Amino acid sequence: MLHLFFAVGFSAAPLILLIPPVRNFSLLVAAMEDLLRESSVHTRRIYPAVRYVWSRVLDCMLCNSAR
Repeated sequence: MLHLFFAVGFSAAPLILLIPPVRNFSLLVAAMEDLLRESSVHTRRIYPAVRYVWSRVLDCMLCNSAR
């Protein structure tokens, strides 16, 4: 039983390190909002081209599989 306790404890310890403390959570959210705001300019410009390329790729894949 003691081995099981230590196995569960040590396997969960790295997961605790991934969760940011509450006092830093607002800073994390603010940084993510800034990143999203700055990248939205580039995303709007690239998005139509990506949609076009993706539709061409899917079209080629579906046409080739129908033959």
